[in-house]
Amino acid sequence: MEKMKLKLLYSDLKSDIEIIEKELETALNSSSHFLNDASLHLLKAGGKRIRPVFVLLAAKFGQYDIELIKKVAVSLELIHMASLVHDDVIDDSEMRRGRPTVKSQWNNRVAMYTGDFIFARALQYITDIDNPKAHQILSETMVEICIGEVIQIEDKMQLDQNMRDYFRRIKRKTALLIASSCHLGAVVAGADERVAIQLKRFGYFVGMSFQIIDDILDLTSTDKQLGKPAGSDLLQGNITLPVLLVKDDPAIRPLIEKALAGTMTEDERQEFLGKIRTSEAIKKAKKISDTYLQKALREVEALPQNSIKKSLRDIALYMGKRKF
Repeated sequence: MEKMKLKLLYSDLKSDIEIIEKELETALNSSSHFLNDASLHLLKAGGKRIRPVFVLLAAKFGQYDIELIKKVAVSLELIHMASLVHDDVIDDSEMRRGRPTVKSQWNNRVAMYTGDFIFARALQYITDIDNPKAHQILSETMVEICIGEVIQIEDKMQLDQNMRDYFRRIKRKTALLIASSCHLGAVVAGADERVAIQLKRFGYFVGMSFQIIDDILDLTSTDKQLGKPAGSDLLQGNITLPVLLVKDDPAIRPLIEKALAGTMTEDERQEFLGKIRTSEAIKKAKKISDTYLQKALREVEALPQNSIKKSLRDIALYMGKRKF
């Protein structure tokens, strides 16, 4: 239902999104049946396609050419998909979007090579763009994403981390790729440099808000909605913002420690979820997310007059206010 609401916000792009969807399927085709099956398994799990949408919308501020801009959109979505495959190996995740992960359906080795293959395809697609700046932006983004993956491993199980550690992590995990989607869409379409930077900032703020909401929903949604156990982030050792905000609460900390130690029972999981849902942590985390969202909306207002501004605003509001 939520995904349908999002699609309605960019319904004007429907035909171009369909082009990108077909291009993604083509990009994931290979001579290896293992890679084919594993890659298409991930593609068929679906997704909001937020990054391609932002590429297309940002390109509307320049010379919009779907045949050119689709290369950028496909490349960004492939990078996102590859990072998900690698994330699932790192987190030892069995389910994603209600379906078995690649590492669960096959094994870690197949998953790692599938992720590497998808990354390589992303680079192949961007080579069709004759713009050195675009290549520089993409390569820097990929480097930061990889650093982010390592930081996430370093921060796992670490309850002594602070808010700065968390923001540093989600910046690389989510915000940078969304920022680059907006930036690259504008750059490749030849938009004014000032506008391209504004769109990049917009994408960064939206990405930060989006990830915080994602981390909140991991704790407030049902197992059925998530397609995995609520609180999975903590069970996998990932300390998110709501957990950081309650980690010193004597009524909740022992449950957090049990989750990190892998000794949490089902009853204790339900107890933990009940306590954190009624704590001030959820409200505080939402407020922080909303601060980023408001910064994103201010960037939209500062953009040149364009009919696309409403779409950017509506999608940002959806991402920062979604219930699931």
